[in-house]
Amino acid sequence: MLPEEQDELERMLEQLKTEHRDLDVVIQQMTESVPVDFLRLQRLKKRKLFLKDSILKIESMLVPDIIA
Repeated sequence: MLPEEQDELERMLEQLKTEHRDLDVVIQQMTESVPVDFLRLQRLKKRKLFLKDSILKIESMLVPDIIA
């Protein structure tokens, strides 16, 4: 992997992690408010799960394969 590609992946990873943390806060606030918008809450949770999967995928791309 080229250094430029690695830098780009690291930037993307940080953006995804930031959005994931932000969604965590928004979801927590929504669950504490009345009335709860369950449809919006469900969409936010799906987005958060998608972000988590994307984060794991990028992290696995950044970690070199180790031959055992």
